[in-house]
Amino acid sequence: MPNTTRADALLADLPRAGRGRLKVFLGAAPGVGKTYAMLQAAHTQLRQGVKLLAGVVETHGRAETEALLNGLPQQPLLRSEYRGVQLEEMDLDGLLSAPVQLVLVDELAHSNAPGSRHAKRWQDVQELLAAGIDVYTTINVQHLESLNDQVRGITGVQVRETVPDWIVQEAYELLLIDLPPRELLERLREGKVYVPEQARAAIDAFFSQTNLNALRELAMQTAAVYVDDELDKGYRQLGQSAPALRGRLVVGIDGDEQAERLVRHASRVAERRHLPWSLVHVDNGRPRDEQSRLRLQSAQLLAERLGGEVVLLRAGEVAKTLIQHARERRANLLLVGQSRLRWHRRLLGGGLAARLLRDAHGLEINVLDHEQTSAPVARPGNHSAGWFDYALAVLATGLASALAWGVSSVLALPNISLVFLAAVLLVAVRSSLGPALVCAALSFLAYDFLFIPPNFSFSIQREEDVLTLLFFLLMAALTGNLAARQRRQLQALRETQEETTQLLDLSRKLTAATDRKAVISAAAQHFSDWKDVEMCLLNRDGAQGWLIETGGPVSFTEAERAAADWAWNHDQPAGQGTDTLPISHWWWLPLTVEDGPLALLGVRSRASQPLSGQRRRLLMALSQPLAQALARARLAHDLEAARLHGETEQLRSALLASVSHDLRTPLTTMRGSIDTLLALGEAIPLQDRRELLEGTRDEAERLDRYIQNLLDMTRLGHGALKLARDWVAPADIVASALNRLRAVLAPLQVQIDVPGQLPLLHIHAALIEQALINVLENAARFSPPQGRLALQAGADERELWFAVSDQGPGIPEAERAQIFDMFYTAARGDRGGQGTGLGLAICQGMVGAHGGRITVAEGIDGMGTCISLFLPLPEQPAPGTEELEHED
Repeated sequence: MPNTTRADALLADLPRAGRGRLKVFLGAAPGVGKTYAMLQAAHTQLRQGVKLLAGVVETHGRAETEALLNGLPQQPLLRSEYRGVQLEEMDLDGLLSAPVQLVLVDELAHSNAPGSRHAKRWQDVQELLAAGIDVYTTINVQHLESLNDQVRGITGVQVRETVPDWIVQEAYELLLIDLPPRELLERLREGKVYVPEQARAAIDAFFSQTNLNALRELAMQTAAVYVDDELDKGYRQLGQSAPALRGRLVVGIDGDEQAERLVRHASRVAERRHLPWSLVHVDNGRPRDEQSRLRLQSAQLLAERLGGEVVLLRAGEVAKTLIQHARERRANLLLVGQSRLRWHRRLLGGGLAARLLRDAHGLEINVLDHEQTSAPVARPGNHSAGWFDYALAVLATGLASALAWGVSSVLALPNISLVFLAAVLLVAVRSSLGPALVCAALSFLAYDFLFIPPNFSFSIQREEDVLTLLFFLLMAALTGNLAARQRRQLQALRETQEETTQLLDLSRKLTAATDRKAVISAAAQHFSDWKDVEMCLLNRDGAQGWLIETGGPVSFTEAERAAADWAWNHDQPAGQGTDTLPISHWWWLPLTVEDGPLALLGVRSRASQPLSGQRRRLLMALSQPLAQALARARLAHDLEAARLHGETEQLRSALLASVSHDLRTPLTTMRGSIDTLLALGEAIPLQDRRELLEGTRDEAERLDRYIQNLLDMTRLGHGALKLARDWVAPADIVASALNRLRAVLAPLQVQIDVPGQLPLLHIHAALIEQALINVLENAARFSPPQGRLALQAGADERELWFAVSDQGPGIPEAERAQIFDMFYTAARGDRGGQGTGLGLAICQGMVGAHGGRITVAEGIDGMGTCISLFLPLPEQPAPGTEELEHED
């Protein structure tokens, strides 16, 4: 045995991280002592220092049980009123909030009061286990879902409260509490199980010795299966070879009255043989009434609860499709129900079971016989085809007869039959097999009555005419059958294509979505075509409330809010049609990835009926690409935030690096001028004093510009770069920058080329203006006196650019990649000379924060430097809306 298999077996014996352990006390019937044994085990745990609470324990007035319960700490029950009756239920929230390690929960199969969070008590237990709390619980064998039909056959009583078998199978420990039937009956007569009046009725109706023996055997079988699993696990933990997997069980069902019974039988067979199993329904396009669809949906939901896989296939041949699917899944056992053979099935090769036995070579075929029940009373609307289809068959026969009578003088008698065959084919294509066969029979009679001698009589004189009529009837039936089958297959293909189209259409729309808003918009656009349901997408609003991102409106009653919260917190569907808060009007489906839910999809039928199983599966399939798109949008947002944070940190570092140089230079100049004026005073000639004061003023203006820039930089905040974007004309930015630098640019020949019809920019205007000022000041500093300086602006489909060119010394091509380094200090770099600007590193940070870039090239006439600022162009706003849009 591989070491990994042994390790998996050892790990399987450990409790899952953060999950509690379940111990089940199983009995064959009430009164065998399950609750008493559970309380005794609880006292043992209490003496060992385990913190425990009795969540709910039913003593049924038994003195010994009540004495044991009184010695344990108990959680008070919740009281509620339903239809004038006071009900008591377990306080789930109180137990979850208590500092407890073990909870006692009696009667696992109990149904909670209407309005409770969960419909069943076993769901409360699952939530306790998920919270890391151990649970002791009790259950009788007749409450296991897969045994429901067997218990009804044994006792004649239909048990309404059931528990999925996987609850017991996943228990960490199962303890069988057994009591011989004679002793249990004696306890009943002594009133130790029920009060005397109820005991006598129970003995007569349920607690007969025969019934108790049968239930006792079922309980022992269930315990034996659990023991077999534990034994198998123990061998694998020892590193010895476990029994090989013996294939798979495939059960094929239709929407008949035996569907649920067949599912329960399949679950028990799979459990006893230790086989995984699948429930398969082959949709051959045959029309179904509403009752059949509901039975099929109920059987599929039951299979999901019992741990089976639900598969829906579409094909024309049911038997061949089942065999092919069983072989693809490496199944060795195929289970079906016994068909009710009708005459047309016998004529066409027998029922489903007969065809499987004939064609399924190498597969074990099990057939479950149907129960002997009275035939259902035929009701209007239960037929596979409506009255309109049969009326169409009659009308088509009449029209074919009239047309055949009209052409009988032109066409030979054998050719007239083609007119009736065309009518049969038309009815089969437009309806189904039943009306087509009716049309074939009517056409047979009309052909005989009108055209076979003697005319206007059903008698036949010539023997060859009998053979002609028989061949006509056979061809009509076969033609109708084939046409109806092709129509069913076409309908099935159309439904499959519709589902595939839904997935492809949604995936295509989501592929083009780059952020969460776009993903939500694409989903809303896709689901807007679903006219039979209402859809909405919710998200948390930061205060544990709900924010409706699209769809609705949603009236958040207490039940709706509780269902939505539970679905979000437990990553499972809740609401209408589920076992969790089914009184909700919405079905809530969390859109989840590995690290938790990203949104909550709400669906409500406009017809106020639960969603069909097919629609639920389609929504589950669509939820996967939608969740992945939301995850991708979140990842893109996080990456953009990280990039923005990196640009911010780079800008801050460059800012701090420049402070020591760019602030000190003007301050040193100003201090030197002031010290000279103070020391020499009137001894300095008037002209010299004037130059010193003008120099001090110029340095003060430079310092003022730099301090203004520092004030703008304080808007960066502490977390990420905050851009106060607005719609700005490029010409306004250029005009403002030139106005602030008029004194600096005065000695130069400045050429401005900025078209007035450039697109608007959605930017933080102060930052881009400061970046342009830095580039202009840098160009002016290195330009010769009376040199030329050019400022141009332009745009293409994606970007708008500002270009500043000078006639300075220029930057060698080998050094152009370094000038954006905050530590670059070459003499000809942007920090060479007097270097009073923030530098190109800061400019790059300002432009990069907007998603733009900076390039360096040669300047005017191949001399100097040309620095260009490129900014992305967003979609232009509608006229008159620029002042309404603002983005942080």
